[in-house]
Amino acid sequence: MPTYSAQREQRNREISEISEISLAELCGDSARMAPHWVVPAEAAPAPVSPSLIHGVVVEPASARLMDATSDYGA
Repeated sequence: MPTYSAQREQRNREISEISEISLAELCGDSARMAPHWVVPAEAAPAPVSPSLIHGVVVEPASARLMDATSDYGA
């Protein structure tokens, strides 16, 4: 006999109630919550000059793969 049968029945009832929400109600709830979820825009990072990039190591097999790819190689 399950120890948590009452909790499981309550959870099933809650899920059943949630599934009865109409699409219009869901859209309305989402619209009301949207202002609370606004994320401030972050400034784009400044481009880095290739001369400032040091210590990048590429395996020879990876370099050959990239060289053989038309989008990246010559």
